[in-house]
Amino acid sequence: MKLGFQSLEGRIATLFLVLIIVLQVLGLLVIQRGIDSNARAAIATELTNGEKVFRKLIEQNAQKRRYSAQLLARDTGFVQAVGNDGSGDRATIQSALENGAGRAHAALTMLIDGDRKVKVTTGIRKAAALEQQVLGLLDQSEQSDGAGAGGIAVVDGRPFQIVVMPVKAPITIAWVVMGFAIDRQLAIDMKELSALDVAIFARDAERGWLPIEATVAPALVGAMTADLQARHAGTAHTFDVDIKGSKYSARMVDIGREGEPGVSVMLARSIEEATAEYAHLEQRLILLTVIGIIVGAVASVLTAKRIAQPLRQLAGIARRLERGDYRAQTGLVRNDEIGALAKAFDSMRDGIAKREQEISRLAYWDPLTNLPNRAQFVRLLNDNLAEAQKREQPVCVLMMDLDRFKHVNDVMGHTFGDALLRQVALRLQLQLSEAHADAHVARLGGDEFAVLLPGSDIDSARAIAARLLAALEQPLSLDDQTVDIGAGLGIAGYPRHADDAEALLSMAEVAMYTAKQRNDGAVVYDALIDKASDTSLSLLTELRNAIERDEFRLHVQPKMKLDTGEVVGVESLVRWQHPERGNVFPDEFIPFAEQTGFIRVLTRWVLEQSAALCHEMAAKGIHLKVSVNLSTRDLLDQDLPNKFLDILDRHQVAPESFCLEITESAIMDDPVRAQQTLERLHAMGVDLSIDDFGTGYSSLAYLKRLPVDELKIDKSFVLNMENDIGDTKIVRSTIDLGHNMGLRVVAEGIESEAVWRLLAALGCDQGQGYFMSRPIPGDQLVEWIRNWVPPVRSALPYADTIGTAGTIS
Repeated sequence: MKLGFQSLEGRIATLFLVLIIVLQVLGLLVIQRGIDSNARAAIATELTNGEKVFRKLIEQNAQKRRYSAQLLARDTGFVQAVGNDGSGDRATIQSALENGAGRAHAALTMLIDGDRKVKVTTGIRKAAALEQQVLGLLDQSEQSDGAGAGGIAVVDGRPFQIVVMPVKAPITIAWVVMGFAIDRQLAIDMKELSALDVAIFARDAERGWLPIEATVAPALVGAMTADLQARHAGTAHTFDVDIKGSKYSARMVDIGREGEPGVSVMLARSIEEATAEYAHLEQRLILLTVIGIIVGAVASVLTAKRIAQPLRQLAGIARRLERGDYRAQTGLVRNDEIGALAKAFDSMRDGIAKREQEISRLAYWDPLTNLPNRAQFVRLLNDNLAEAQKREQPVCVLMMDLDRFKHVNDVMGHTFGDALLRQVALRLQLQLSEAHADAHVARLGGDEFAVLLPGSDIDSARAIAARLLAALEQPLSLDDQTVDIGAGLGIAGYPRHADDAEALLSMAEVAMYTAKQRNDGAVVYDALIDKASDTSLSLLTELRNAIERDEFRLHVQPKMKLDTGEVVGVESLVRWQHPERGNVFPDEFIPFAEQTGFIRVLTRWVLEQSAALCHEMAAKGIHLKVSVNLSTRDLLDQDLPNKFLDILDRHQVAPESFCLEITESAIMDDPVRAQQTLERLHAMGVDLSIDDFGTGYSSLAYLKRLPVDELKIDKSFVLNMENDIGDTKIVRSTIDLGHNMGLRVVAEGIESEAVWRLLAALGCDQGQGYFMSRPIPGDQLVEWIRNWVPPVRSALPYADTIGTAGTIS
């Protein structure tokens, strides 16, 4: 094994090793920095929380001490001793104050008389600054409604917690003042609560910071004091303190009076102690980094060997087969294994050139159309993808499937179908030669074609797809026969959707079938389409179970005459009450049912339930015409009339009680078979209706031949007709057309009284929509009819208004 840097194996090993070392070291540095950052953040949080805890502790102490002062202030004997004007016996008052101070553990006491003068003091000599601060607390005490007041004061260089409590009889006659020394116990209590070191400092205007009590060693207290003196001021933020080689993160908490030299507390956390728990983790990370580098080095060497060894083996095989290879020149001049492989393949090229040509012709070209087949198309696509990756260019794939080709093949024969495929191939080649000179078209099999568009993005592919579809929509003339065909077309592209040939073809195929299902021309692949495809795999089983488990529900939407408001019919609709997913919307299962053929089972269920409802309503004296939708597959079922007649007989319902609705597109899929089915149904006495009229592509000449009794104007024209003159004109024209053909005209999608009145004025016979009623369960129909009240007819006909305006003339 050669590990020199000149060999591919050596370069791969070196590259991998360098990458591993860099990544390991960077990872270690990032983790160490993260550990330090987290530790710092944790310390800052501890100090912030510690400040809150300390202030809470001070407040709790103040509450206890105010309570002690309150006991003394409310003592009856003490109040009597003070007297009504606070001028009682001085000796008695002093004795009472000393007893109260002893019980409360107060270091000093005062009695302020009603004139706000110090009458008696115990425990201290007279301090003007203290008396001044106490006098400032008297008003605060009065405003506290007897709860007293408190503060922090410095007396003789030491901090005291001062509480003031009024003496009332019943009005305030004096004030009791108690002072409690802030001592080491407070610092100890704080450390037990927060695990932080505590140092209490008094601040003097002349001498600066003076240490009072601390939980750290005296030597450290001195260092802390010196650090504070150097800073010249306290800070409310976290800062670092270096105390005799030990680093602390500290926070100053001011508990004195604002604006005056007072008392501050330093809360400190040892940085070394806080980060000690991370030290073992860092050591382990360093160990893991070293191990990772060693393992990476071994893996790099082994990986390089695994990559280079097959290349050397291929080079040896190529030399033995030097009489054959591919046409293309490798063009590689290298001194490593890849260079040797290139020379070997070059030597093989000449030997098999002629044979490869013929084999390629048989294996990669379609003999019918002389186009590349699927295998060749995949090769072309892979080559173009590789080139596109180098040049950072897009590549798009179009896949199309001809519409109605199977029907043409069955009716006209396979010879005619083969000729049709050749014509389609020529038409595609002609269009692509004009639209994209570098495009490749291939026949994948059957009536499926694919187009490769190098250098084209999705927008360009859409434009070319539209051009191809437009060309295919032009009739083809073969053997004196004119054939109309179309295609469903799917689009997928690199790098947007995938980066390999099979994935792109699969995605284009998914988009193609979606286009055929939607009758939507060209569709660009979307991941949601695949998701919907996966979901639909189990949908057919669930639909079959829904029939067996009686999960479907019949809903109806009333139809009424627009001139009188009389209910004359209903449209039957199906709803699915899924036991796990709840109400499943029809749009989620009806298209799938049509695609799979399950729609025939669903239609039979709706006809059964509608016939039963019709019989039930007739028994109650309510005679309505029930409308049921038929799909394309229903119309192609030549046995549908017999099945429907059997249902009518079993439920004892007359055919005249039903109106079957079909769409224009359903009829045009197979006009001959559809017309045969419709004529047999009409002969039974069933009314027929063209649903969603105006949205299809059928000709009036063909519709005139159909045995229909009713036209339903699509709701897309009705919803906004009161605001859209164009929609109003279309609706009026459709109403006139229907009446001229002797048909009943029904409007769906009526959502306001204004649209109702406009349709009635235009002469529309019947209507349905949310203004009258949303679809309701069939068993609620009788109650709804009883409660139905049509809108009051306007005194001024709506038609006169619109006629005067001239909006639809």
